Amino acid sequence: MNIRQSAVPFLIVAVPLLTAFALPVIGSWRRSWAFPLTVAALAAACAAAIATAHAVLTAGPARYFPGGWAPPWGIELRIDALGALMLLLVSGVALLVAVYSQRSVPDELPGREGSFYGLYLLLVAGLAGIAATADLFNLYVFLEISSLASYALVALGTGAAVFSAFRYLVLGTVGAAFYLLGVGYLYSATGSLNMTDLAGLLPGLHESNAVRVGFAFVALGLAIKMAVFPLHAWLPGAYADAPSAVSALVAATSTKVAAYALVRIVFFVFEPRFSIETVPAATLLSWMGTAGMIAGSVMAIAQSDLKRMLAYSSVGQIGYVAAGIGLANAAGLTGGLLHLVNHAVMKGCLFLAAGAVVHRTGAREIRDLRNLSKKMPWTAAAFAVTALSMIGIPPTSGFFSKLYLVLGAVEAGRWTLVAAILLSSVLALAYLANVVRQMFLPPDDPSGQRPAAGAAADVRPHDAPLTMLAPTLILAAGTVALGLFNGAIVSRFIDAVLPAGIAR
Repeated sequence: MNIRQSAVPFLIVAVPLLTAFALPVIGSWRRSWAFPLTVAALAAACAAAIATAHAVLTAGPARYFPGGWAPPWGIELRIDALGALMLLLVSGVALLVAVYSQRSVPDELPGREGSFYGLYLLLVAGLAGIAATADLFNLYVFLEISSLASYALVALGTGAAVFSAFRYLVLGTVGAAFYLLGVGYLYSATGSLNMTDLAGLLPGLHESNAVRVGFAFVALGLAIKMAVFPLHAWLPGAYADAPSAVSALVAATSTKVAAYALVRIVFFVFEPRFSIETVPAATLLSWMGTAGMIAGSVMAIAQSDLKRMLAYSSVGQIGYVAAGIGLANAAGLTGGLLHLVNHAVMKGCLFLAAGAVVHRTGAREIRDLRNLSKKMPWTAAAFAVTALSMIGIPPTSGFFSKLYLVLGAVEAGRWTLVAAILLSSVLALAYLANVVRQMFLPPDDPSGQRPAAGAAADVRPHDAPLTMLAPTLILAAGTVALGLFNGAIVSRFIDAVLPAGIAR
């Protein structure tokens, strides 16, 4: 079967989407069915993503026309090697987090499993749609599907979750409005919304004010969705206050898919020279990423709450991706895209580990993690291994993406960026080493006082439940595997689609 002429890629989006609409009804009738149906839908989407990736790597990009109309008039799903990588990332992480949620959701959201899993699948469908679509307006539709689901999922948390969700909604709506306005300007100038069609029409319209304004609005809207510093204000609260499974999924996928969409438009819909020479968007994005690396890391050091520290760390790590995109040369863009994948796996693992600690001990303060390695040895080990990757210690994945970024910065003569990458890595060592140090410290207190209530030293010596521990360990192992096999990932998924017109 030639997958380029089949509906298999469409299933990656359709199966979670259709199941999402059915789950609230089924969940209200048979609550116990919500979890297995969710896992089954995500397993089917993951299998379809694997089949699509195999076909793309062996036979070229996959295309599907949902309405039967050929583009540019009809809607098109088009998946090349980079899109296949994103679909593998989204579906794989979503499946692992869903398995993890079997124990965390009943504990954190009792009685609301049906609505939770419906929103969860809606989010996954939206993210998969963004990665698969070849239509600018359809991208907006999927962007809003995923965003609305994210707002609702974050609001399910406790404490300040509702306020964090409202701030996320406001800023996310601003980002979506900018994107939609930009699409409107581009359509007025070209009469087309299909990305491939636009790529052929836009080179002759670079001097058009409508095209320039449209590009600026689209890039700004996606930068807000991506949470590039200083457009990151929605991120810390959304990540820190959401339920554990939501924090892990959103942190691992949402900003990464937005970054992918930005790359797709800046380098594939527009020619690279447009954002490098005509409009200095690449330079601006690179400097925003550079500032974000430092600012996010400094803010992470200042946090005492584990999940909030991980949230601010994400601001810094997204800076690496933005800086790589902004370098607009082969090494820099490769580093940015590779770090996008690496950070998704790393941050997913760290948030799963943090959620497991909260589930077992109730501890969120870093100082309360003392002696955790004796109580939850596998969780502590997964956190420690992933922390090494975040810092950039070889042979973990973080080292190789940072190496590509350094090579790209040296090639571009951006020594300030090289210094920022090194400084940010040192700062990451500071805030992550503090957590690991607490986890592996003995329980004795120099003051002679007992640890605070809820501290890790006071809990039973049992690790997280298997359904929570296994996904965490798989992602921790993934950080090492991505490092060991980074060459294959770069050569098969990234180098194959690097756009013409960037420095090599």
